[in-house]
Amino acid sequence: MPLTLPTATDHEDIRTAVRALCADFPAEYWRRLDETAAYPEAFVDALTRAGWLAALIPQEYGGAGLGVAEASIILEEINRAGGNSGACHGQMYNMSTLLRAGSEEQKRRILPRLAAGELRMQSMAVTEPTTGSDTTRLKTTAVKKGDRWVIDGQKVWTSRLQHSDLMILLARTTPLAAVSKRSHGLSVFLVDVPAALTAGMTVRPIRNMVNHETNEVFFDGLEIPAENLIGREGEGFRYILEGLNAERTLIAAECIGDGRWFVDKAVAYGNERVVFGRPIGQNQGVQFPIAQAHIRIEAASLMRFSAAALHDAGKPCGAEANMAKLLAADASWEAANACLQTFGGFGFAAEYDVERKFRETRLYQVAPISTNLILAYVGEHVLGLPRSY
Repeated sequence: MPLTLPTATDHEDIRTAVRALCADFPAEYWRRLDETAAYPEAFVDALTRAGWLAALIPQEYGGAGLGVAEASIILEEINRAGGNSGACHGQMYNMSTLLRAGSEEQKRRILPRLAAGELRMQSMAVTEPTTGSDTTRLKTTAVKKGDRWVIDGQKVWTSRLQHSDLMILLARTTPLAAVSKRSHGLSVFLVDVPAALTAGMTVRPIRNMVNHETNEVFFDGLEIPAENLIGREGEGFRYILEGLNAERTLIAAECIGDGRWFVDKAVAYGNERVVFGRPIGQNQGVQFPIAQAHIRIEAASLMRFSAAALHDAGKPCGAEANMAKLLAADASWEAANACLQTFGGFGFAAEYDVERKFRETRLYQVAPISTNLILAYVGEHVLGLPRSY
């Protein structure tokens, strides 16, 4: 049965409601946070109270029971309104791992509290400083000792940890030399962040070019309860991949939101800015790059909905999720450059917000997966070319 993709007018109720919430957090709010490197606590609280961060939680656990398609629209609208979903998107894609692999006991214990805003699960610790995207070679270990797991190792680029109660952790439970495939022997755990901070986990913030809270994390004999294992021991890589497909689809939506923000800003400025007796948007040299960016954003949006529809139907969506992320990241970056060029010197002034959003959307050429790795994935897994690395 063919999948049905949303149209431009579908889910208008979600778009309208999210826009209304975002209107209470104007550009000045985000600009002030950027200047002080502060977390948008009030905004995240408002999203939580409105139920948007519980979009993917099934209704039986207190959530909205929506799919990744609807969740992507929520994040798209936040970014299109000038905000930055990076402050809270982790809770949505982390949810996918728990929903697909978690036990019924874990879901009933955690999901209602997440839906009610009593807990946050914003962080996922996967990447390591020496292995990067070569996830199967990660060095963080979890060793079973009685009714506990003992964690040792180091993670990097672990975001929003200071504003998270729970963290999803990927660690090796069977040595690499003892497994038949590199992807085997990895397991996923839930970590109680406040408890871990007093029992062997330390955090070192990483200052970076955008207002994105991220950290190095060190584990030194951290003990966690055996029941914090998510799913089957040794199958964590597969669980994480399923969550990462949701992540890439949602990140694509954020890029689409950014791209539409840039196009909206460029169009407005192109119409109002008069030089040599005519609006600058009348000049094809200004108009065409904006139009080109708009076209590519629309194309990326369709691929986003294709990936989301497959994910929500429980079908394989790795190729579509990766392609959506690449197309959307490229489209938003093209729109960012067109917008900055349209504004000229004023684009560098903080009061117009273009330079802030320019920095924010540049991140997605690199994270959560780089453009080159997506091309390598498509080359090997879609086109059947030899593995390039």
